[in-house]
Amino acid sequence: MTLALQPAERHDLRVHAAARPHHPAIVCDRATLTYAQLEALANQLAHTLRGLGLQRGDHIASLLGNGPEALALAWASYRSGLYLTPMSTALTAAELRYLIDNSDARAVFVEAAFADTARHLPTGDATPRRWLAINGDIPGFAPLNALLRDAPSTPAEHEPPGALMVYTSGTTGAPKGVIRPLLPADYAGTPPFAADLLTLFPIGGADVRYLSTAPLYHAAPLRFALAVTAGGGTVHVMSRFDAEDALQILARERITHSQWVPAMFQRLLALPAEQRQRFHAPDHRWAVHAAAPCPAPVKRAMIDWWGPILSEYYSGSEGVGLTTLDSRQWLAHPGSVGLTVKGVLHIVDDAGHEVPTGTTGLVCFSGISPFAYYKAPEKTAARTHPLGWQTFGDIGHVDADGFLYLTDRQDDMIISGGVNVYPQEIEQALMALHGVLDCAVVGVPDEQFGERPEAFVSLQAEAFGDDWQAALQQHCEQQLGRIKRPAAFHRLAEVPRSPTGKVLRRVLRDTLAIDAA
Repeated sequence: MTLALQPAERHDLRVHAAARPHHPAIVCDRATLTYAQLEALANQLAHTLRGLGLQRGDHIASLLGNGPEALALAWASYRSGLYLTPMSTALTAAELRYLIDNSDARAVFVEAAFADTARHLPTGDATPRRWLAINGDIPGFAPLNALLRDAPSTPAEHEPPGALMVYTSGTTGAPKGVIRPLLPADYAGTPPFAADLLTLFPIGGADVRYLSTAPLYHAAPLRFALAVTAGGGTVHVMSRFDAEDALQILARERITHSQWVPAMFQRLLALPAEQRQRFHAPDHRWAVHAAAPCPAPVKRAMIDWWGPILSEYYSGSEGVGLTTLDSRQWLAHPGSVGLTVKGVLHIVDDAGHEVPTGTTGLVCFSGISPFAYYKAPEKTAARTHPLGWQTFGDIGHVDADGFLYLTDRQDDMIISGGVNVYPQEIEQALMALHGVLDCAVVGVPDEQFGERPEAFVSLQAEAFGDDWQAALQQHCEQQLGRIKRPAAFHRLAEVPRSPTGKVLRRVLRDTLAIDAA
């Protein structure tokens, strides 16, 4: 297995472009770029950014599909001292406008494939900004490809480091930009977006063939893809996830490393049994997953199918800490998200005091450079302990061996009759029932108890008859205490999730509000 690279080594796209210029850096539907080609494109973009008058510390935003430009622009903005905010292609024009305005983007790069949405973006801006179209024309946008033709493909004289400023997914409220101070202008080490990943995970080396299954506008998929190019491997990018296509790519391209979210595992496991039995990818040795809790039956089924190659990590856009565990550790500690490998873990009560082993509390980390939410000091303060420790906002506990178990999100917790009720516990109980494909639990107002849990479920058609609600209720009566049992069940064709698999609870709450109106 490829060993993780040491942080003292310097790893960068340019190093590999010089040493192995013809080695493939990124392979996608649209194109295959070698290291020399990706380096040239990144340099052209960096010169273009300077030509737009952008200065160190300025912000830019992008709306791009899963193609070479997503990686090249990230490298270029880093080498130009800029903050880059990648935006989701699934957002509406109004949601994109919020990100553009909130991030103070001085330039916005949009792929022509999203022209229908892009034409609603330019308005009377208080912040002067440039609008640029990539790979085609968008009315009112300057054609970036024309600017690139005149830009040198060689490095700029000065390359002060920039940074990514990703936004939280906004599953419970408005997205928040996560920002950290820029490194010194003369910093010449491995870019921070790659250094930690190359140290903590086995994704460095020319023999790495990495499959990126998720959109590159999300923090983890983008950072992992950038880290692979910093480490010298090849990134294979799916334009959109399809379970059958993913299996074919794993086998055909002899993929060694891959990244997933639990919802993708569920789709893979839903494929016909004969197709799953035929699957053979002996080079595939490391499959990492994160972003959302993985139901224990799903993870166990994946390990039974693929073998003990699954690796899980727990972290977030804020980057305040990180835990990991491999398949064998999970089998010994089912439901855990692992041991701390970045930061120092603390579990605290409502008063901010650390609690004993096994006691549930707020999960905090120390020992990491602090983050801030851009232009939102009150929201930063809400995620910061009086001692400076910071949190993703998750609730959990640690066992006697130091393994962390997550109970729920602080923002999702339901307080019913003065008792803390954790949606994730109810969801895990429901997912253990045969025929439940997916589920999500939210709290709704209740005159007597303050709040009560209600469940949304996606069911396998042949597993339940017309009396599906009674079957779910009976199961919950057997598995959950009275206060935790859902007061109502709502059946959906599909539980709404973000592209990274997180439940969109605000959408479910909005659905209940509309039904009640």
